[in-house]
Amino acid sequence: MTTSPEQQRDLYRHLLLTRLLEERMVSLYRQGKMTGGLFRCLGQEATAVGSAFALEEGDLLIPIIRDLGATLVRGARPVDILRQVMTKADAPARGRDGFLHFCLPEKGLYSAIAMLGTAVSVVAGMVLADRYLGKKTVGMTYLGEGGTSTGAFHEGINFASVQKLPIVVVLEFNRYSYSTPSEMQCGAATLADKAAGYGVASAIVDGNDVLAVVEAARRAVAWAREGNGPFLLECKTYRRKGHAEHDGQAYVDPEELAEWTRRDPIARFERHLDEGGVLDAAAREAVRAGIDAELDAAVAEAEASPAPIPDPEFRGVRADEEAVVKRREETFVGGLR
Repeated sequence: MTTSPEQQRDLYRHLLLTRLLEERMVSLYRQGKMTGGLFRCLGQEATAVGSAFALEEGDLLIPIIRDLGATLVRGARPVDILRQVMTKADAPARGRDGFLHFCLPEKGLYSAIAMLGTAVSVVAGMVLADRYLGKKTVGMTYLGEGGTSTGAFHEGINFASVQKLPIVVVLEFNRYSYSTPSEMQCGAATLADKAAGYGVASAIVDGNDVLAVVEAARRAVAWAREGNGPFLLECKTYRRKGHAEHDGQAYVDPEELAEWTRRDPIARFERHLDEGGVLDAAAREAVRAGIDAELDAAVAEAEASPAPIPDPEFRGVRADEEAVVKRREETFVGGLR
């Protein structure tokens, strides 16, 4: 399936929105207006945006810390993300957590949990539940190379393989697991090699080429939806900032960083848009101006949002017992029909 000019323009907007929103969050972080850490995806935008772009309505997505672009593609609004990182009362998590730790179930967007690798088992369980309901839902989640060395990843992918569950695991090979270079924490030649031992299909794609990522992710999603089991998609990319905003990445060779800066995924896509006559420089500048105006309003709205107030009754922490029982009964009866 080719990516139409209209879809390419949409991809470009999401790539640029991801970067510009992140730059706003950097400013808020340095002003002390953010709560917790800021984990940047600078240089990795094409991997997250392109992979999430391949999902369909009703599919499920669990991003991790460098997948802001995927979160935006699934429909999260910049103002809600800003409220979230500033822990405001009207944020998706109501000020109880920060960064991408929130759920928007109506958009098929769910929060990762703290330990690396565990999202594989979570999304596997979610699509298994949907299978019982007769749905052909595909679930997608992400991992870096460090995450593929955890026991949780291996347990989750093995379970998904045995059950032939329709999940796509996007492996973001970004060169560093915190400060550890990839060759010092994994002996495999590629992350995709780890799929073969579990009978799982895999592919490797240039993670800085957004169109290549979209096409590879579409094939992976189709493979999973057709009942063939999980798919591991390794995206070769690069983390151009430290593990988090506080990390000065002194362990990175400046020449290596400069080389990957020259491979910037947004600049690369802009050249493609120029060559194809899809979006010229003037049109791209108009896109940027529109995003800047949107983010100006979003920052102002988020800063004006109220701070959370401690609730002695802990409302919103526990599900309403009566509603839970009713929902279970409805699901059970519906599953028998």
